[in-house]
Amino acid sequence: MPYLVTIGLEVHCQVKTRTKMFCACETSFGEEPNTRTCPVCLGLPGALPVLNRHAIEKTLLAGLLLDCGSPEISRWDRKSYFYPDMPKNFQTTQMDFPLCIGGEVPLYDFCYPTDMRKNIPRPGQKVRLNRIHLEEDVAKSTHLGTSSLIDFNRAGTPLMEIVSEPDIESAEEAMAYIRSLQMILQQGGISDADMEKGQMRADVNISLRRTKDDPLGAKIELKNLNSISAIRRAIQFETERQAEELDAGIPQVQSTRRWDDDRGESTLMRTKEDAHDYRYFPCPDLLPVVTAPLLEKVRPLLVERPHERAARYEKDFGVSAYDGSVLAADLPLATYFEELAATPGLPGKKAANFLLNTLLGTLNERSVAIADSPLGAAKIGALLTLVEGGTLALSQAKEVLAVLLDAPEKDPAAVAKELGFEPTDAGELEGLCDQVIAANPDKVAEIKAGNEKLLNWLTGQVMKASSTKPNPKQVTDILKGKI
Repeated sequence: MPYLVTIGLEVHCQVKTRTKMFCACETSFGEEPNTRTCPVCLGLPGALPVLNRHAIEKTLLAGLLLDCGSPEISRWDRKSYFYPDMPKNFQTTQMDFPLCIGGEVPLYDFCYPTDMRKNIPRPGQKVRLNRIHLEEDVAKSTHLGTSSLIDFNRAGTPLMEIVSEPDIESAEEAMAYIRSLQMILQQGGISDADMEKGQMRADVNISLRRTKDDPLGAKIELKNLNSISAIRRAIQFETERQAEELDAGIPQVQSTRRWDDDRGESTLMRTKEDAHDYRYFPCPDLLPVVTAPLLEKVRPLLVERPHERAARYEKDFGVSAYDGSVLAADLPLATYFEELAATPGLPGKKAANFLLNTLLGTLNERSVAIADSPLGAAKIGALLTLVEGGTLALSQAKEVLAVLLDAPEKDPAAVAKELGFEPTDAGELEGLCDQVIAANPDKVAEIKAGNEKLLNWLTGQVMKASSTKPNPKQVTDILKGKI
């Protein structure tokens, strides 16, 4: 029997700062193990924390980007537990008074899996947030079978925990949520949010029930999923596991499970874990934070969000909703597009089409990102100006582009001339068209009878007869007018 799936996510995302949350150690990735540590992040006796103001400001900025509110006073707490990767035996975090409350994450169509973007079950869905609180990250553990290694370089890095409401109904929506959130945080300058570097991880809470009128089922938590594909696989497996057990009459018990991506299955870690098990109490070493002045300081730093940028592109440049979302999804691509669309006389829609359908494809073939393109927007603008002016056909512009990518210092007009793509005298071109029409009366008759595809054949004959390489569209238009 089918079940309704209810999913909530707790996303842990490192804040992009130069130093750690409570000490002056530098944040870094890939350094020699245990070389970015001090008495504070190692939890040595007598070491006292000092707040990282920049991390607090960036967390509040993240809240503004996600339409969160903030309490007047935000407080720090100690979450007590023993793990090898938390040397103090407690984590400095926030319980009752987090920096951000409420908010939402819009699920962008572009962030769903490719195979379902044209048939999204709940288009325009937004996932409500419960809170965003700031805490310190733990160390990195590497398990070697019978032993484990601990690297404390990561310990103490500012870490936002973004807690959603249980608004997600499928693995695919969870993927769209993570990608949409990641996009907003990256474009807002809050975090690099690179899951491969451990800068973003997620705990997934899943429960099953028969109907919407039934209470939520027992919450099963999957810990520390560190890739979007792993999140999808884990949700699909856990949904099937719970459904099979419920069908067999086995009730689910609130528990935490570990996901093994290599084996493709989850295993039980512990059962019935609640907030009171951590014995939260106010941190005696840190003063509460008054949020109002910090909010006013960061409010001017708000950037245009991807959905806002996509809507502006659709309105101002006439691009399709899908193209607008693609352009807005990547900040370097959006910047490039806006510079290109500023080319005098170049319609924004044509700039978008060439950028997405021609330039990006060519760069991808060469494994080059748009941010590393050897051709700036001004150079592509000059190339498209030749197309708009009728000097080049689009197919010819692609040939010029290939040359420019290997010789970016060259001028598009000069390359076009080298390739023989230059305007033919109008009188000469009309004369050639007259000759071809006169020499092919049977083809002309077929075209007049409705077979317009033969215009391309006649265009080819004119192109062969010309001493230059005229614009095929210009030739076709002349032929069509004469016939």
